[in-house]
Amino acid sequence: MRTEVLSPKSQHDVQLNNSVELNPDHIMQTATAFWSSKVLLTAVEFDLFTVLDQTAMTAEQLGKKLGLHPRGIYDFFDALVASGFLERQGDGPSGKYKNTPNSSAFLNKNSRLYIGGMPEMLNNRLFGFWNNLGEALKTGQPQNEIKHNGKPIFEELYSDEVRLGQFLDAMTGFQAANFQILGEKFHFENYTAVSDIGGALALLSRIIARQHPHLQFNSLDLPQVLPLAQEQIEKDGLTDRITATGGDFFADDFPKSDVITMGNILHDWNLQNKKILIKKAYDALPEGGVLIAIENLIDDARRENLFGMLMSLNMLIEFGDAFDYSGQDFRDWCKEAGFKHFEMIHLAGPSSAAIAYK
Repeated sequence: MRTEVLSPKSQHDVQLNNSVELNPDHIMQTATAFWSSKVLLTAVEFDLFTVLDQTAMTAEQLGKKLGLHPRGIYDFFDALVASGFLERQGDGPSGKYKNTPNSSAFLNKNSRLYIGGMPEMLNNRLFGFWNNLGEALKTGQPQNEIKHNGKPIFEELYSDEVRLGQFLDAMTGFQAANFQILGEKFHFENYTAVSDIGGALALLSRIIARQHPHLQFNSLDLPQVLPLAQEQIEKDGLTDRITATGGDFFADDFPKSDVITMGNILHDWNLQNKKILIKKAYDALPEGGVLIAIENLIDDARRENLFGMLMSLNMLIEFGDAFDYSGQDFRDWCKEAGFKHFEMIHLAGPSSAAIAYK
């Protein structure tokens, strides 16, 4: 009788097979996730979902409309169907493609809920920069525009009006749901004045102003942003309630207010600058005043909010020493500044509002 001797590796494999069902699907789905991502980002780049606004087209019709070579049209459109971004009525050449309700609402430029600015920026800027994640992890250095021309990211963006507009649209659009939920869940009726630090296009102010007609707002951002913010405020008919102010939130004092909000601002900076901004907020608030930071807060155990941790890696790509943080981190920093009480409100998806009371 022949006795087979197992190598240590074979013995390990047998033990695994006896104790757990092995399946490589999750590994391969994650490893190839950039394929699916690029299909969606390219569809947004082509403005496909706006082209399909209130109409359905065959693959040939849609391909011609978008200027695509026949070779890839079925693979491209059907991949969007399989991933849930398009619907198709019928099969084969006569099948017609149309938007899903979500694609129509959020990726169609004719919709007031359009959030395509973020996918546009991901495609135009970040997709390529993330190819250097390994270098960022080894060096701790940013991998964006500053790597190629030496200019800090904000200086680079704010020097070009077109790119600034694209960046602000991206940063503004995907936050709309968070601001809407914040306005519903936080007791703004107890306050009268709100200052939004880094307010961009004043979206937070505009959304919450419609929900709480008694509030007055000050939306603070760099002077280059003012004309763009003012245009949006005027379009919404809120010039009597929202003031767009130009300034540098590190160099200038924050406006005195009952509530100070920061939407995805603190995560842009290193620890020292985070603490500076929190202390400036504390100094600008009266007793009983409130600081609200809207962020993709990482859970304290760092096991669940994958998006928050990926966003923090994105801050590494963008800035090097900037990072996202947990609710406990926020509480610790705010206690150091003098805040006394804290609250967390879950918003949309991975986002939450971290709240500190003076």
